[in-house]
Amino acid sequence: MINDLEFRLTDGERARVEAVASELVGTPPRMIDEPHWIGVCRAGSDRLPVRVRQRLREFRYDPGDSGALLIRNLPGVAERPTPAEPGSVERVATVGAAVIGLLSMQLGELIAYRSEKSGALVQNVVPVPGMEEQQSNAGSTHLAMHVENAFHPRRPDYVGLLCVRADHDRVAGLQLSCIRKAVDALPDEISAVLAEPRFTTQAPPSFNRDGDSAQQHAVLTGEPADPDIQVDFHATAGNDEEAKNALEVLHGAVAAAAETLPLEPGDLALVDNRVTLHGRTLFTPRYDGNDRWLHRTFVHLDHRRSRALRTRTGHVLAHLPIR
Repeated sequence: MINDLEFRLTDGERARVEAVASELVGTPPRMIDEPHWIGVCRAGSDRLPVRVRQRLREFRYDPGDSGALLIRNLPGVAERPTPAEPGSVERVATVGAAVIGLLSMQLGELIAYRSEKSGALVQNVVPVPGMEEQQSNAGSTHLAMHVENAFHPRRPDYVGLLCVRADHDRVAGLQLSCIRKAVDALPDEISAVLAEPRFTTQAPPSFNRDGDSAQQHAVLTGEPADPDIQVDFHATAGNDEEAKNALEVLHGAVAAAAETLPLEPGDLALVDNRVTLHGRTLFTPRYDGNDRWLHRTFVHLDHRRSRALRTRTGHVLAHLPIR
């Protein structure tokens, strides 16, 4: 049930989060991607209300059957018109960007990808004129269920989505589906196929490079009764007929287990990207400065694991190992 994943701050807790975030906004040089700002954000996350930190710690230990956590009544609603340009990101600190940074860093380390959104650590998910039908964060059509950056060997462990402005008609919904709820619906022979490296996932256009080729991978890995999942139903393909059929069966099981969360300003959805897919329902943007607007972060639990793709103190992953 949706209520099982909700955690609502008291007004006092909200005020405390806003106070910490406001201090962070005023921290020179006020540039989110600067190492000093990130360090202050990391330290500030330990000043969040105790109950908030405890709940985040519990979620990190076990994301539950929904594989997600919806934190409500946070500060950080929109302070300016919704951006409408491709590749929109947050560079200068705001309360909303500070809030998602603070809570994300209670889970792990912020990361980004050099080839996506210019490597910004806090990104904007907004509709862009002319890109309505695109299967990306810039579209407004139905977004297929997927694991974030499913093609990448160092994809995020968590995805954070903070709503700073809802869509006009309040119809856009974050869709979630956890493999923990779907796996029991899969016949054993289907699970066996999904656990074999018989699938490929294409990178989005922003990640494509000459000479790159998709590597074959399994869709389900780890403990068969509680597996991790690696799939994007728009970009993942089975490499033979049996694999294609298994992918269709999985799609049905994932769809049957899906739930939809209508996000309101001040809602932060934290998604465990190892076990939970996410997507979005259709909505109609107006491009009037008041369209739906989310901040997005990516988080790694083990920062050391990505060391070959970034500098020692950096948070931005290159596409290929740094030489």
